[in-house]
Amino acid sequence: MTTINVNAIESSTSTLTIGESGNSVVAADSVNVNLVKDASGATMWQSNGSGVLSNVNSKFGDSLVLLSTQSASSSASIEFTSGIDATYKEYVFQALDVIPATDETRLQFETSTDGGSTWGVTKTSATFRAEHDVAGSTTELAYWIGIAEATTAVTLTDFLGNVAPESGMATVKLFNPASTTYVKNFYVETQSWTAGAGRNRSNNLFGGGYLNTTSAINALRFKISSGNIAYGKFKMYGVK
Repeated sequence: MTTINVNAIESSTSTLTIGESGNSVVAADSVNVNLVKDASGATMWQSNGSGVLSNVNSKFGDSLVLLSTQSASSSASIEFTSGIDATYKEYVFQALDVIPATDETRLQFETSTDGGSTWGVTKTSATFRAEHDVAGSTTELAYWIGIAEATTAVTLTDFLGNVAPESGMATVKLFNPASTTYVKNFYVETQSWTAGAGRNRSNNLFGGGYLNTTSAINALRFKISSGNIAYGKFKMYGVK
C-alpha cells in the first residue's frame, strides 16, 4: 500500500469524491474533525477542539423538552395552564420533594378543559402500591385507591409528613391531551415516605386511567388533599 501524506485535499469542482463508486473508504483508527456539515452546507455539529459540542442540529436534540418549572411555597396548588396543546402527543409532569403544610395529607392532581377556570374532569382509574416499613416488620403489595367515573382528584401518594426529610415525588404522564376524538389516557408512578404514627415506610405507587372526555385537556394542577403545598419543585415536559 502506498501512503500519501498531505495537509489538505481540495476539489477543483464543488464536490470532492473520495473512493470510486461502489467502493468503501476505510479510516484505520479514527477520523478527527471539528466541524460536520450536511450536503446543503448546514452545520450538523461543531466541536471546540476539546470535545465540547456546539451548534448541534435539533435532530440530535433530547426527546424530552422542558417546558415549564414552578416552585411551591405555602401554595394552594401548582397549576400548568398554558403550553398543553397539540405540539406534543405526550406530556410528562414531575412533582419533586413535595412537603405538605398539613401533616398526614396526600398529593393529588386534576385536569381542566377550559384553561383552569374549572377542574374535575370525569375519570376512571386504578392503582396499586408496594410498601415496606423501616423496621422491616410490615410489607404489602395491594390494590389501592381507584376512581369510577367521578370528578374527584387522582390521589398520588399516601400520607406525607410536613417536616424534612420526609417528602414525596410523583411522575404523571398524559397522552394526546389535545385530541377531540378520544379519551385521554394517563399513568402515574410515585415514591414517598409515608408519615404518621406507626407508619414511617417507603410507599411506591403505580396507577393509570383515562379522562373520560373528548374535549381537549389544556391544564393540569397539583394540590394537597387538605391544606397547602409547603414546598416542592414542579416541572412540565413535552415528549417529541
